[in-house]
Amino acid sequence: MGYVKIWVHLVWTTKNHKPVLAREIRPGIFNHIRENAGSKGIYIDIINGYVDHVHCLISMNSGQSIDKILMLMKGESSNWINKNKITPFKFGWQCEYFAVSVGESYVDRVRKYIMNQEEHHRRKSFEDEYQEFMRKYGFVASAEG
Repeated sequence: MGYVKIWVHLVWTTKNHKPVLAREIRPGIFNHIRENAGSKGIYIDIINGYVDHVHCLISMNSGQSIDKILMLMKGESSNWINKNKITPFKFGWQCEYFAVSVGESYVDRVRKYIMNQEEHHRRKSFEDEYQEFMRKYGFVASAEG
């Protein structure tokens, strides 16, 4: 038997980046995502977000894929949100997502970053954050060359 622990920072957004995750509904949604993920063998270390997106730090095991993990978490949670009428309209998540590996020595730093989303987004929009992630992790070429 192999022993595997791969930390991954996941970010996904609401459909069309609509700011529908009000402060009062976020804890219930995030708790539900965590509980549902746990029942499927997905370990969520921390989950938090802001009005239009979610940050999640997971520890992957052998046999798990990022696509499958996100499909299970996003698909089930949007069904649950709609079934329980958490929002007054049909809710959905955007198809795309962001995922990057996290070294063991950076796990605490990423936890703090995820934990402080409310404060973080007082200073920086999601669009600015997204563009910074895309450049920082090499998903797009930077203007500096």
